[in-house]
Amino acid sequence: MDAPQDSFLSHLIELRNRVIKAVGALMVVFLCLMPWSSAIYDLLAQPMMVALPEGTKMIATGVVTPFFVPIKVTLMAAFILALPVILYQAWAFIAPGLYAHERRFALPLVVASTLLFLAGMAFCYFFVFQTVFHFIATFAPKSITPAPDIEQYLSFVLTMFLAFGVTFEVPIAVILLVKTGIVTVQKLTEIRPYVIVGAFVIAAVVTPPDVASQIMLAVPMCILYEVGIIVSRLIQRGETVKA
Repeated sequence: MDAPQDSFLSHLIELRNRVIKAVGALMVVFLCLMPWSSAIYDLLAQPMMVALPEGTKMIATGVVTPFFVPIKVTLMAAFILALPVILYQAWAFIAPGLYAHERRFALPLVVASTLLFLAGMAFCYFFVFQTVFHFIATFAPKSITPAPDIEQYLSFVLTMFLAFGVTFEVPIAVILLVKTGIVTVQKLTEIRPYVIVGAFVIAAVVTPPDVASQIMLAVPMCILYEVGIIVSRLIQRGETVKA
């Protein structure tokens, strides 16, 4: 009776230690970035500032907003920079419980999903924001001066980052569905028209009500769906050859 309990407690202690190390790495990076929190927010706001009329600045309607919003952005940047350490701690905790073939499959999957999520955020920052903000600015009446609130801007940016980060995970989701036997590659190919329609519906719900951002989310989603099918087919062929 004592052996299972000791094993359970040892797992809890191991989990606690891994979480402490992950949070510690995050806090160290966060504290190192704190002196540049204003500059980090300015970098995040750059796509919007380029689209605004010359001389126009963003506004802060809350009393403590000018302090807390840059802090939130700095924490987000710290999480991205500390992500390799956080993922390593998660991997070090779960790896001992996996079989050898599961470890060989899981590690590349974790690395690929992380890189794809970051790629989605980068695509959103460098391409989508520039297009969307410019598109919106061209439709603004001449009688108004756009001055977005920094807190609302941060909320919008985080929503878009999440939407495009998750979108770029589509190949991973497709591979997992095929690998676990839930669906076949043939079935995924057959439902392609429904996936395309679903991609545009999701893009219409998640993105702002403009055609440009909807297309820039839906089209990569469809392309990445095809990439997932191709990679899944290659994995199946490789397993067949080994068998």
